[in-house]
Amino acid sequence: MNTTSILRQKTSLQESVLEMLNQQMAVEAHSSALYLSMSAWCYSQTLRGCGEFFRKQADEEREHMMKIFHYITHAGALAISPEVGKLERNFADLRSILVMALDQEIQITENFNKITEHCQKARDYQTARFVQWYLDEQYEEERQARRCLEIFDQMNAKDAIFDIDREIHDLKKKE
Repeated sequence: MNTTSILRQKTSLQESVLEMLNQQMAVEAHSSALYLSMSAWCYSQTLRGCGEFFRKQADEEREHMMKIFHYITHAGALAISPEVGKLERNFADLRSILVMALDQEIQITENFNKITEHCQKARDYQTARFVQWYLDEQYEEERQARRCLEIFDQMNAKDAIFDIDREIHDLKKKE
């Protein structure tokens, strides 16, 4: 075994923390793919603003996955490239997508809360500090997903679908 291989085996990341981080990478990859699927559906329904909004969400989720990937690899541990399973491709309507997006963000927040709690119990304060960025980010992600749903509900859906499309698209411009 060469020196590089030996150095790569030494890490302060505990196996249980590493496992949770790799699992979260898979969640982020799935989330990215799901948002891309939502984007494609929106474009197919001529909702270009929502299509662009969800495409940008997909990009952000991939960035989140890659941030975890880099954290793991820089710590000298093995990041596991996630597989993405079967995705929803057909959606009932825009509101069902918006509800699904909010549910997805709430679940991701819960995951990061569990990772943080586990890191604190494991006395891995470095990773807990790293995960804090995600908790701050998730606050914004949930707020934005909730706002999309509020816009939809306040504008009485069917009669104002193109206004809803424009408003949701403009949410990303304001960031």
